[in-house]
Amino acid sequence: MIFLRLFFEFAKVGLFAVGGGLATIPFLQNMGAATGWFTDMDLTTMIAVSESTPGPMGVNMATYVGFQTGSLAGGPLGGALGAAVATLGLITPSIIIIMVIAGFLQKFRQSRTVDAVFQGLRPASTALIASAGLSVAVSVFVAAGGVAEHTFSLHWPSVILTTAVFLCLQHKQLKKLHPVAFIAIAAVIGAVFQF
Repeated sequence: MIFLRLFFEFAKVGLFAVGGGLATIPFLQNMGAATGWFTDMDLTTMIAVSESTPGPMGVNMATYVGFQTGSLAGGPLGGALGAAVATLGLITPSIIIIMVIAGFLQKFRQSRTVDAVFQGLRPASTALIASAGLSVAVSVFVAAGGVAEHTFSLHWPSVILTTAVFLCLQHKQLKKLHPVAFIAIAAVIGAVFQF
């Protein structure tokens, strides 16, 4: 039953998350809250890992959630099955839509209605990506809790590291470095200083 739900939940994400991997983040936040499969902090970790591994971000996150959830439900083989089911759930709607569109490509190419639909989708996907970026920034830079229940403070190590990377990217020689170098250095700093 859990595998059927994994497929269904990720099929919904694949169907409605227009705009790529970052557009899946708001849907994944809702999924985590509704299912309890992962927390917002887990989601932040998944985003970091998915961005730094090869492959599309949305597919990497679906595979990760499927593996974690499947492992809890069905043991070692459950993890592999969960990863496959969640990944298939995410990509199936896109495959079906592309196959349908490919069949009518010439007709759609000349259609003003389809052009208008895509004009409407652009701001929606931009808003989804902006929302995802803002929620990730808040979860990384803001430390909740403290003395009172509804207080928060800045997580200064994250702010300092982000500022340092930004400033390094402004330097002409450092701009030539591959982004993986910055990711690796930030990962080492995070591991050494435990933040």
